[in-house]
Amino acid sequence: MSDKRLIRSRDDRMLFGVCAGLAHYLNIDPIIVRLLVVLLTLWNGIGVLAYVVLAIIMPQEPAVAPKVNAFDEEEIIVKGS
Repeated sequence: MSDKRLIRSRDDRMLFGVCAGLAHYLNIDPIIVRLLVVLLTLWNGIGVLAYVVLAIIMPQEPAVAPKVNAFDEEEIIVKGS
Protein backbone atom coordinates (compact mmCIF):
# COMPACT_ATOMS: atom_id res chain seq x y z
CA MET A 1 0.00 0.00 0.00
CA SER A 2 1.03 3.56 -0.57
CA ASP A 3 1.47 6.13 2.21
CA LYS A 4 0.29 8.98 -0.03
CA ARG A 5 -2.48 11.08 1.44
CA LEU A 6 -4.28 14.06 -0.03
CA ILE A 7 -3.75 16.75 2.61
CA ARG A 8 -3.49 20.53 2.61
CA SER A 9 0.05 21.86 2.92
CA ARG A 10 1.15 23.92 5.93
CA ASP A 11 4.41 25.18 4.44
CA ASP A 12 3.76 25.86 0.76
CA ARG A 13 0.47 27.73 0.82
CA MET A 14 -1.07 30.83 -0.68
CA LEU A 15 -4.53 30.68 0.92
CA PHE A 16 -5.42 27.29 2.40
CA GLY A 17 -2.72 25.02 0.96
CA VAL A 18 -5.08 23.13 -1.37
CA CYS A 19 -3.07 23.57 -4.58
CA ALA A 20 0.23 22.70 -2.91
CA GLY A 21 -1.27 19.64 -1.24
CA LEU A 22 -2.76 18.46 -4.53
CA ALA A 23 0.55 19.09 -6.31
CA HIS A 24 2.52 17.13 -3.72
CA TYR A 25 0.03 14.26 -4.04
CA LEU A 26 0.40 14.24 -7.85
CA ASN A 27 4.20 14.84 -7.72
CA ILE A 28 4.06 17.99 -9.86
CA ASP A 29 5.00 21.63 -9.32
CA PRO A 30 2.41 23.60 -7.28
CA ILE A 31 2.57 26.45 -9.83
CA ILE A 32 0.99 24.15 -12.44
CA VAL A 33 -1.94 23.34 -10.15
CA ARG A 34 -2.39 27.01 -9.26
CA LEU A 35 -2.44 27.97 -12.94
CA LEU A 36 -5.02 25.27 -13.66
CA VAL A 37 -7.25 26.59 -10.88
CA VAL A 38 -6.95 30.14 -12.26
CA LEU A 39 -7.73 28.93 -15.80
CA LEU A 40 -10.76 26.95 -14.60
CA THR A 41 -11.95 30.01 -12.67
CA LEU A 42 -11.63 32.29 -15.69
CA TRP A 43 -13.13 29.73 -18.07
CA ASN A 44 -16.35 28.87 -16.26
CA GLY A 45 -15.94 29.61 -12.54
CA ILE A 46 -15.61 25.98 -11.50
CA GLY A 47 -12.08 26.60 -10.15
CA VAL A 48 -13.35 28.65 -7.21
CA LEU A 49 -16.01 26.07 -6.38
CA ALA A 50 -13.53 23.18 -6.59
CA TYR A 51 -11.01 25.08 -4.44
CA VAL A 52 -13.56 25.86 -1.73
CA VAL A 53 -14.88 22.29 -1.67
CA LEU A 54 -11.35 20.87 -1.41
CA ALA A 55 -10.43 23.39 1.31
CA ILE A 56 -13.37 22.10 3.36
CA ILE A 57 -12.89 18.38 2.64
CA MET A 58 -9.08 17.99 2.68
CA PRO A 59 -7.51 17.58 6.13
CA GLN A 60 -4.62 19.84 7.02
CA GLU A 61 -1.08 18.48 7.25
CA PRO A 62 -0.27 17.61 10.87
CA ALA A 63 2.04 19.95 12.74
CA VAL A 64 5.54 18.67 13.37
CA ALA A 65 7.54 19.79 16.38
CA PRO A 66 10.78 21.50 15.36
CA LYS A 67 14.00 19.63 16.02
CA VAL A 68 16.31 21.33 18.46
CA ASN A 69 20.02 20.63 18.62
CA ALA A 70 23.10 22.45 19.79
CA PHE A 71 23.53 24.28 16.48
CA ASP A 72 19.97 25.66 16.40
CA GLU A 73 20.06 27.30 19.81
CA GLU A 74 20.43 31.05 19.90
CA GLU A 75 23.54 32.52 21.41
CA ILE A 76 23.10 35.04 24.18
CA ILE A 77 25.41 37.95 23.65
CA VAL A 78 26.21 40.07 26.67
CA LYS A 79 27.70 43.51 26.05
CA GLY A 80 30.66 44.40 28.20
CA SER A 81 30.81 47.71 30.03
